[in-house]
Amino acid sequence: MRILFADAIEEDRLETLRAAGHETVVDASLSADELPSAIGGFDVLVVRSTKVTADTIASADRLGLITRAGAGTDNIDIDAASQRGIYVCNVPGRNAIAVAELAMGLLLAIDRQIPDNVADLRNQAWDKKRYTKADGIYGKTMAVIGLGEIGLAVAERAKAFGMTVLAERKPRTADALARIRSTGVQLVDSLDEMLSQADVVSLHVPKSPATTGMVDAAFLAKLPAGAILLNTARGDLVVEQDLLAALDAGLRAGLDVYPNEPAASQGA
Repeated sequence: MRILFADAIEEDRLETLRAAGHETVVDASLSADELPSAIGGFDVLVVRSTKVTADTIASADRLGLITRAGAGTDNIDIDAASQRGIYVCNVPGRNAIAVAELAMGLLLAIDRQIPDNVADLRNQAWDKKRYTKADGIYGKTMAVIGLGEIGLAVAERAKAFGMTVLAERKPRTADALARIRSTGVQLVDSLDEMLSQADVVSLHVPKSPATTGMVDAAFLAKLPAGAILLNTARGDLVVEQDLLAALDAGLRAGLDVYPNEPAASQGA
């Protein structure tokens, strides 16, 4: 098979595919607009953040599979793929550890005011008294919204820091419940109950009609004063204007994703 990677991929993964007789092409510079002219002749397309539009799918002459190297598939036009008989699959948990480490890094950076400290230091400002102050995260409560592979990985790390971790009680498989229990996550009956106790909220749900805009003014109003919101999932989960108002009122936020963010190929 001929496989096109429209985002960066580790070399050892390519070697495994080549050893199995597959031809691999990596072009992480391709944008969503350029992908239609590049897709011809490929059997498989692998993406991370690159958008796969209906134009790309219509331009494919051999494509049988689109793989999203991650959990969410909202950057792929699944309806267009289905109409062409092209399979779409994802790889849940593929980047769980990396995202969990990022979420904890954002949390620590906010608590210790690291970005502000670094910015001041680079501008030759030294304010030791201000930047030695921190609330600390030991003994604090984190609400994890979305308890899949990434959410559980975050929960495990938060517990290692001595935090209480809450998640909403939902129907789950016996295996999932066993893992939740072994991690030490406490299940609560409602989102409202969880938010009211949370010093930190970490978002790990996919983008869907039900989750788009879920973090709005009403959601944010339920958080205690000075709470921290972490979003390493999807930018569209958050209503930006409501978040800005909450930040002005004292909320703190660590964001890795934004609505309408540029494609990775744009270098932004």
